[in-house]
Amino acid sequence: MTDASAPPIDAATLRAAALTSKAWPYEEARKLLKRYPGAKPGGGAVLFETGYGPSGLPHIGTFNEVLRTTMVRHAFEALSDTPTRLIAFSDDMDGLRKVPDNVPNKGMLAEHLGKPLSRIPDPFGTHDSFAAHNNAMLRAFLDQFGFDYEFASSSDYYASGRFDDALKSVLRHYQAILDVMLPTLGAERRATYSPVLPVSPKSGVVLQVPVEVVDADAGIITFTDDGDRITQSILGGQAKLQWKVDWAMRWVALGVDYEMAGKDLIDSVIQSGKIARVLGARPPEGFNYEMFLDERGEKISKSKGNGLSLEQWLRYGSDESLAFYIYREPKKAKSLHMGVIPRAVDEYWQFCAAYADQPVEQRLGNPVHHIHNGPPPADSLPVTFGLLLNLVGVMGAQATREQVWGYLGNYVADATPAAHPALDTLIDKALAYNRDFVAPTLVRRAPAGVERAALAALDAELAKLAPDTAAEDIQNIVYEIGKTGGFETLRDWFKALYETLLGSAQGPRMGSFIALYGIANSRALIAEALAR
Repeated sequence: MTDASAPPIDAATLRAAALTSKAWPYEEARKLLKRYPGAKPGGGAVLFETGYGPSGLPHIGTFNEVLRTTMVRHAFEALSDTPTRLIAFSDDMDGLRKVPDNVPNKGMLAEHLGKPLSRIPDPFGTHDSFAAHNNAMLRAFLDQFGFDYEFASSSDYYASGRFDDALKSVLRHYQAILDVMLPTLGAERRATYSPVLPVSPKSGVVLQVPVEVVDADAGIITFTDDGDRITQSILGGQAKLQWKVDWAMRWVALGVDYEMAGKDLIDSVIQSGKIARVLGARPPEGFNYEMFLDERGEKISKSKGNGLSLEQWLRYGSDESLAFYIYREPKKAKSLHMGVIPRAVDEYWQFCAAYADQPVEQRLGNPVHHIHNGPPPADSLPVTFGLLLNLVGVMGAQATREQVWGYLGNYVADATPAAHPALDTLIDKALAYNRDFVAPTLVRRAPAGVERAALAALDAELAKLAPDTAAEDIQNIVYEIGKTGGFETLRDWFKALYETLLGSAQGPRMGSFIALYGIANSRALIAEALAR
């Protein structure tokens, strides 16, 4: 359901505004307009691609690429009537280089190092291969978000012959590809480098050995495997290509028009683009985004399992907040840890609230427009997630959703799950976040010095108020006590309130919190603080 006060923008108005919008999805989409001023040659769809290496479990960085690419796809569809497709491509022919840290049965996986991921048993015991397990996890999450995509497997494409013509073209242009790659390699690597990696008929390992082209048109090569001279085809899954050559070959074989990549792959994009031109095709459009970092400032990794998982974010925050966090500033490195979730939730709802009153140009720059591909849902959030966390923090780790709704009745009109479904969903997430991360860290200190007198003064003022006193009126009282209570700055007063009443260094507008928690309950908190 969309908000009646923010109806969808009609197509003509949207297209006119999108042509000049500075929102990054529209800037990216305009690259494709320049690539194909009219229709795509042959009348085909403009093809967007995302890549996934299933050597480890999918993480937010994986999801990020599909989401951002989808946003560009939607932006292009607003600018053009040309049909589009999105392929989520899994590089599951890659050889397993190392055993991930976050999987079971590591010993078993170690026995299969070097083999294609699609030919290694699943350490979880649920699928036919390790790649199949990780691919299924990726697809389940993308399906949960309702992405319109086509899943593609490298192993399937190699084995089925869909890459045969492109693989033969690689052999025909073998020396030209070497001329692109060898200058980028060190002397030791140059000595053994080959664009083609045969799969050993003996061990099943993807071999890093020099090869000789015997018959390019037939796809035949020769190489040495454990001392034996082997002649075999590179077709039918009997070989794969080196990463940068493989990427370029895929662009050419599939006709990819747009693919973005992380900043760490800038060199790969450059070299793969050169190889695509050697193979007679134009590289896709795209841009390089910055990486997500964990709380220590290290790049998140599928194999390490550091940073947040998809499941963790959705346990403690909404799916829209995840999309909001991913949309913002794609060319800026961002930390990805538990502490960013509450702010992302609240900022998402702030942008939702602003959308209806914005002119078209501002709506197109509003993150929620790209998250929902149009107006956001009609629901609103009458209480911030931050304030909700402060409430459950005071209520304790054993608080229930029914108790939270009871307190919300002090502050929210028609405080029921049916009237506020988005808030109802966030209550469960706030309870989980508080129980797992906030409650164990809360320490309410005793007030000292002028703090004691100020808290006593606040209690006396609250005693004069009616239970339904407005939050703003309470805030004014808190503010005045802070100005006259002997504090060097108001910030010192509010910090004292947070640390003595809430057990945290930061907190909400106290007027809002007291109105939500209830005046009588807030006076009890003050009494507990003064008794320490």
